[in-house]
Amino acid sequence: MTGAAATPPAAPGLFISFEGIDGAGKSTHIEALAERLRAQGRVLVNTREPGGTALGEKLRELVLHDAMEPLTEALLMFAARREHVARVIVPALAAGQVVLCDRFADATFAYQGGGRGFDWRTLQQLELLALATQGLEPDLSRNSPLQPDLTLWFDLPPAVAAARLAGARVPDKFEAQPAAFFEAVRAGYARRQAEAPARFARIDADQPREAVWRAVEAAVRGRGWIA
Repeated sequence: MTGAAATPPAAPGLFISFEGIDGAGKSTHIEALAERLRAQGRVLVNTREPGGTALGEKLRELVLHDAMEPLTEALLMFAARREHVARVIVPALAAGQVVLCDRFADATFAYQGGGRGFDWRTLQQLELLALATQGLEPDLSRNSPLQPDLTLWFDLPPAVAAARLAGARVPDKFEAQPAAFFEAVRAGYARRQAEAPARFARIDADQPREAVWRAVEAAVRGRGWIA
């Protein structure tokens, strides 16, 4: 008699982050990639930072709207991220799901490190603490600190982003910053990419939507994650 067919191994969890300043078009392409991955049978968790948990969303409101000392701001960002990692991201990855996250730790380095000029080494120390996976349940066989498998950086000149957002909504305290702040944020993202080039895919966001999507699709297909 022929034995029963072996059950194919479950697809491993996958973690993709989307980075860039507001106006770069991240949200549009997160949804497009989510649809593409769902069509291939993957289970999706679509989340954001700061936020992603009940506590994280409360901290988001504080960080985006209340004035505070730079260290306080950075600590709140990483506190929200710790909850997010422990309660949402790690369980989803352990279950073989795909996590699409609108910003992750790179954003703190870009905004607080680049834009605010906060000490880079201190941010690295906070990252080690907040993204450590040892002791979390369920057990996740990944390197610590946790990092995305792929980071799509939607790189856009700040002047173009400002033109896109003009009149779109009431700006939060970050969106209301001057152009020089966003140039420093852009430099912060570039520094993070230089520190982890294998993880990053820079997407030229100053193109028509269709061209940006082709670049996103190529980056993900290049990893073998979509047909």
